[in-house]
Amino acid sequence: MKDSISSTGSSVSSASPWEQADADQYVQNISRKIPGYQLQYDLMDTLITALLDKRENPELLIVGAGGGQEILSLGWKHPDWIFSGLDTSQGMLLAAEQRLGAAGLMDRVRLYHTEIGSWNCSRQYDAAACMLVLHFVKGRENKLALLRSIAGRLKPGAPLCLSAINGEPASPAWRIQMAGWRLHMLGNGIEQEQWQAFEQSFGVTSHPLPAEEMERLLREAGFTGVSRFFGSYLIDGWVTVKAPDNA
Repeated sequence: MKDSISSTGSSVSSASPWEQADADQYVQNISRKIPGYQLQYDLMDTLITALLDKRENPELLIVGAGGGQEILSLGWKHPDWIFSGLDTSQGMLLAAEQRLGAAGLMDRVRLYHTEIGSWNCSRQYDAAACMLVLHFVKGRENKLALLRSIAGRLKPGAPLCLSAINGEPASPAWRIQMAGWRLHMLGNGIEQEQWQAFEQSFGVTSHPLPAEEMERLLREAGFTGVSRFFGSYLIDGWVTVKAPDNA
C-alpha cells in the first residue's frame, strides 16, 4: 500500500530547509514540553482498540499527522491497521514520512498534504485521531467546520480521539496552570526563549477555547458520548464516537 505523499500543492519533498528544521525541532522537543506526552497516545490506543472491537483491517484517519506520532504509536502495535494521514505542513509531513519509513510502517500509510475540508475523499473510516491540533485553528466556526469534516468521513459509531490546549488566557486559572507549565518546561531543558515564544503564541498562532466549549463543539459536529481521557496542565484529551445517522 506504500504511496508517495499526495499534495494539493507542491510536493512535500520541496519543503524549505527552515520548515524542515522547525519540524525536526518540534519532534525532538514536544515530549519535553508536555508531561505525559506518550501517555495520551497510549490511552488513545487502548480506547480506539476497545471501540473497534477486533474489527479486521480497520482504516484510520489521522488529522494533523505531521511528525507521525499517532501512526507510530498505533502502527507498531496493530500490524493490520491502515492509515491515512493529513497535514497542512509539508515539513511536518516529511518528518512523519521519515520516521514512519524508518519504523517500516509506510506500506500501510498514505500521507496527504491538504486541509481536510478540501480533501477529495469519499472513503468512510473506522476511527480517527486529531491530537494537539485544534488549538491551532482560529475561531469557533472554523474549529466546528474541521470537526464536522472529520465526522463526515467516519462511519456511524466510529471513535474519535482528540486532544488540544484549552482554557481562557485572561483567567486566573490559566495563569496558575501556565506558571506550573513554565517550570516543567524549563526543568526539562526547554530554553527561556522557547518558553516565551510559546507563551506569546496564544491569540496569534494558537487559539484555545474553554474545555466546556470544546465539548459542545464535538456534540454540534455530530459526535456523542463525549468524555475526557487525558489531562496535563492546559491540555485535555477526549474520546467520542460519531452519532448514528438517524440521531
